[in-house]
Amino acid sequence: MNPLKHMAIIMDGNGRWGLQHKNSRNLGHKEGLKTVEMVMKYCIKKKIKFLTLYAFSTENWKRPLKERNYLFNLLEIYLKEKLEKINNEKIRIKILGEKNFSKNLNNLLDFAEKKTKKNTKLQINLALNYGSKKEIVYAFNKLKKKKRINENDIKNNLFTKNMPDPEILIRTGNTQRLSNFLLWQAAYTEIFFEKKLWPDFKNIDLNRIIKKFSSIKRNFGKI
Repeated sequence: MNPLKHMAIIMDGNGRWGLQHKNSRNLGHKEGLKTVEMVMKYCIKKKIKFLTLYAFSTENWKRPLKERNYLFNLLEIYLKEKLEKINNEKIRIKILGEKNFSKNLNNLLDFAEKKTKKNTKLQINLALNYGSKKEIVYAFNKLKKKKRINENDIKNNLFTKNMPDPEILIRTGNTQRLSNFLLWQAAYTEIFFEKKLWPDFKNIDLNRIIKKFSSIKRNFGKI
């Protein structure tokens, strides 16, 4: 059976789900939180140590201001209501990306990271204001004084330093692209594109994907 330490997810389809069911993209984002909690519980049960969620990309700033504000407010409310429970369950929160939000949200994200820093049961990486190209540029800028740069130098200066690359990357929403997500880290990741919209993604879908992953022969360039 292939080891599974790190699972990454592009949570696509909230807005479309909201329009289909409630005629509101925002309500789709709210419904998607239920799926996030399901996946968190699944990872703890299966002893998957790292879960990276693509929550807001550097390109998502192009979305309407009203929708952006709703997303940030939803995150703020969720952390205020759930952070104590998350900490009690020994879950660590880490932010991947530049904190370029309101002062209140920035402070809350900093507080969540600090409060949960020593937790080891599950690390949730929230990719917020995250873009993989920007992340790689960030790493190179930190290394610009070095005359020679190798792969380990870059890896150790990415936002994901000190964690394994994801073995599995799931994208819901019936779209087959990476959308500037973990481009460096996903070089040998097994990628699963799902037709279901994120709020419709269930435990049974995760089981199916992991069962398929377990049967894959991972050669990493070898025969």
